[in-house]
Amino acid sequence: MKKLATLFLLLGMVFTSFAQLLDPVKWTFSVRDLNETESELVFTAKLDDGWHLYSQHTDPNGPLAIYFDFKESADYKLIGGVQEPKPHEEMDEVFNCIVRSFSGKVTFRQKIVRLSKKDFKVNGTFGYQLCNDGSCIAPEDRDFVFSVKGAAAVADPAVVAAAEQEAAAVDSAVAIDQEVAADTAAVVAVADPVAAENEKKDRSLLGIFLWALLGGIVTMFTPCVFPMIPMTVNFFMNSTDDKRKSRRQAWAFGFSIVFLFAILGAILALVFGPEALYFIGTHWLPNLIFFVIFFVFSLSFFGLFEIKMPEKWINKSDEQADKGGFFAPFFIALTTVLVSFSCTGPILGAALVELTTSSTNRMVSLLTMLGFGIGFALPFTLLAMFPSVLKNMKSGSWLNTVKVVFAFLELAFGLKFLSMADLYCHWRLLDREIYLALWIVIFGLLGFYLLGKLKFKGDEDVKHIGVFRLFLSIIDLAFVVYMIPGLWGAPLKAISGFLPPMTTQDFNIERTIEDNAATVVYDGSANGVGADALPADRKYADKLHSPAGYHGFYDLEEAKAYAKKVGKPVFIDFTGHTCANCREMEHYVWADKEVKEILTQKYVLCELFVDERTIELPEDEWVTDDRGKVLKTLGQRNLYYEKSIYNMNAQPYYVIIDGDGKALTKENYKYDRDVQKFINYLNEGLSNMK
Repeated sequence: MKKLATLFLLLGMVFTSFAQLLDPVKWTFSVRDLNETESELVFTAKLDDGWHLYSQHTDPNGPLAIYFDFKESADYKLIGGVQEPKPHEEMDEVFNCIVRSFSGKVTFRQKIVRLSKKDFKVNGTFGYQLCNDGSCIAPEDRDFVFSVKGAAAVADPAVVAAAEQEAAAVDSAVAIDQEVAADTAAVVAVADPVAAENEKKDRSLLGIFLWALLGGIVTMFTPCVFPMIPMTVNFFMNSTDDKRKSRRQAWAFGFSIVFLFAILGAILALVFGPEALYFIGTHWLPNLIFFVIFFVFSLSFFGLFEIKMPEKWINKSDEQADKGGFFAPFFIALTTVLVSFSCTGPILGAALVELTTSSTNRMVSLLTMLGFGIGFALPFTLLAMFPSVLKNMKSGSWLNTVKVVFAFLELAFGLKFLSMADLYCHWRLLDREIYLALWIVIFGLLGFYLLGKLKFKGDEDVKHIGVFRLFLSIIDLAFVVYMIPGLWGAPLKAISGFLPPMTTQDFNIERTIEDNAATVVYDGSANGVGADALPADRKYADKLHSPAGYHGFYDLEEAKAYAKKVGKPVFIDFTGHTCANCREMEHYVWADKEVKEILTQKYVLCELFVDERTIELPEDEWVTDDRGKVLKTLGQRNLYYEKSIYNMNAQPYYVIIDGDGKALTKENYKYDRDVQKFINYLNEGLSNMK
């Protein structure tokens, strides 16, 4: 009996162990013929809820990545590597590295060239690890077999050779990607756990919303948005005498802005992609249209003519206003949002990239858009309600004075958009010194007008000026004096975001002194001779220029090759001709003596212009993006590189790598004018390079 009981106990343990075996994934294999000589092998995994497996490109310090090993055969050749969809990425606290994983249903694809006219089989093995939130299953190796039909034609030898080269290139790229991941993990491993915990708290939905709200408010003071204030105030000042209707229109105006940012902006990205924001914000055509709008409004404010909508439209608008419809406020809101894209586009683009590429971050992106829209609309809504109070004040010539002051501001700020179109097309019609000369004249005339020395239609004789008007004229004329040294190359940091880049200025005292102090010679040695001893024949150097005092490359591969030669890290600057924040970073941060010393002596500078559309790439450098679009210009390629590699499309954006492309910092650097923080970032890259 004891032996019988022992036998039943052992059998029970065996059956129990089998009952507890987990198999949370089901694999299916299929073959799809692409043409007469090429096929695609399809691996499809269907995982149970809660389970996931790991990407081929997950960090080597993390869990086991899936891998595929194909048995060599004379019947076929691999084309590239195994393709996989975009994985989910997150920082894993257990492995202390970035982990890339798949859940649900996931498909892996491998293209092959069929070399045999007879049917054949493709054999091999693949391995993977499965985990859920509570446990992991030990890594398992499995065999696979694909039955493939013979080729209907003889494969082109050139196609076979290209397939071999592509497979070798993919293997090399995977190895480099794994090295980059390992290097990043090593940097992350030394991160302060307290800082990581604080960062996690900062990512709360409420915190994201509040930061977006603050960002929307601050955006009001950017070069693209601030000029809209006079236009908005003028419209609501003359829209209606009815207090109740005026307030309703003001609220309609604010809600329209929120609607346009949160709804239409998302639709724009989903239908046309984030590039649409860049077209509006950087392309010469919309910027030229914005300049014309500002110029026409300034002429109207000066009294040359009065802009009026047709009577039928006005009557219809009034009828709709009584019913709760507000066409005019919506139009003004639409104009405000479109014009602001030059500065808000990159910010919104970054959020919309998350919205369109990652389902796990939809709430984050929507809250960002909503918070930004509310913050952006709030100041304008208050300003829209403010004129209703002004209307009740004693009327007089002062109202016309406000209108004329707005005319000067519209004329000055309109030049910003003409400058952006000029930079985009390289017309060189509005270089920095010409732009400054126009601003000096415009604001100088404004100062004389405030002192009563100029008179426009509708103005009364100024017998005396008040204290407030006197102080406004003092501030204005002081601003004019401040701008004058800029004609000789002074940085003018306070307005750097409004000005064309320093590289467009023909005469710059600082640059002249530097050129005289350093002999620009390239002798082929590692360091060359002189501060800017770079190869004279580097790509695009005849059309693109670095900030004053800096010299760099404009092609990443060329910069990496040179960095290997001189043993320095590469500082990648994703920038743009029309990027106002890029100019601010250059004038506020790059101009710092210590920053300049580090960047010019210890780094290889590589500036990648994302809005450069005039430089056509040779056909062998064309790139096809994820949607199958062929990118033929330098700016398109640079922008795609920033988005596909770093999941970012905002500028400025700074990345530090070594000559092999490995990341040298825990995080990349975004727009932040804190000089010491930027210096710490540069030193981190140098430290990890060593």
